[in-house]
Amino acid sequence: MARERPKAIRLTDRAAAHLQAIMARSEGKYVGLRVGVKNGGCAGMEYTMEYAEAANPLDEVIEDKGVTILIDPKAILFLIGTEMDYETDKFSSGFRFNNPNVTDACGCGESVTIEPARL
Repeated sequence: MARERPKAIRLTDRAAAHLQAIMARSEGKYVGLRVGVKNGGCAGMEYTMEYAEAANPLDEVIEDKGVTILIDPKAILFLIGTEMDYETDKFSSGFRFNNPNVTDACGCGESVTIEPARL
């Protein structure tokens, strides 16, 4: 029997509620949220998020708490096991990625060093 691969991303209830509200207010016709990683920042990689107008043929499509998340296949191993949260405090609010594959982060928290997950 094949072992089920873990979801690349799970949403907290707060993140799902905030994403549902954002998608409901969007003016375009979007199928979901595209999440990925790109090279950048002082620690090496940055998370990316954008509206997705369509799924690409090789995208990983994840349905979680009423939100559709699309992930480029090149980002999957960097994101496996990640929990996406939405936090608000006195001075800021935003999405936070709790990623078990992060090995280092810059002081400002804008970029991270991520090792691919070992399955």
